[in-house]
Amino acid sequence: MVKLTGYKKIKTAVFISGNGSNLKSLIKFSKTRKSPITINLIITNNPKAKGLKLSKINKIKKKSFNFKKKNEIENQMLSVLKKHEIKMICLAGFMKILSRNFITKFSGKILNIHPSLLPKYKGLNTHQRVLSNKEKYSGCTVHFVNSKLDSGKIILQKKVKITKNETKNSLAKKILKQEHKLYPRAILKVFSL
Repeated sequence: MVKLTGYKKIKTAVFISGNGSNLKSLIKFSKTRKSPITINLIITNNPKAKGLKLSKINKIKKKSFNFKKKNEIENQMLSVLKKHEIKMICLAGFMKILSRNFITKFSGKILNIHPSLLPKYKGLNTHQRVLSNKEKYSGCTVHFVNSKLDSGKIILQKKVKITKNETKNSLAKKILKQEHKLYPRAILKVFSL
C-alpha cells in the first residue's frame, strides 16, 4: 500500500489512450486540499490521444510511447517514471497491458478503473456484453493492478441500474459519470488503508 509521509503529496503518473475524461477528473481532484496526490506526468501509447491537451492546459509533462517493442518501451517508461520520482500510477482508459515485470516494479501502487462490476466482464466491449446478457445492473470498479487482466484486489465499486431502453452508448455515458466520482474516492481510500 502507499503510505502518506507527513503532508507531502505523492507524485503520480496517469496513463491514458483516449479522451482523458478520467484524467481530467483526477487532475481536478489532485488540486484539492484533501487530495493525497499530485499529477506530475501523463503517459500515453497514442500520440493522438485527445486527453494530451490536458497536459498543456494544466502544465503537466507528457510522454508518448510506441508499444511495438514492449519490453524495450517498458524499460524506457520505468526510467522516465524514476526520473520524475513517480510513486504511484493511475491507469485511466489505458489500452495496453503492462507486463508482470513492469507491474512488479510498482507493486501495490498501480490503480485501474474498469467499466464493469468486476470480477464480471473483464476486458473489452463490457457494455455490449452486459446488455447482451440482459443484466439489471452494471457499474465501475477501481482496483489494484496485478499481472492478470482486471483481476487485482477491488478498492471500490459503484453500481448503475440498467434501464429498459439502454444502449451501449447511454450505458457508457452513465457509467463514465460515476467513474469520475469513484476514482478520487478510491484514491482517498487507498491512502487511508
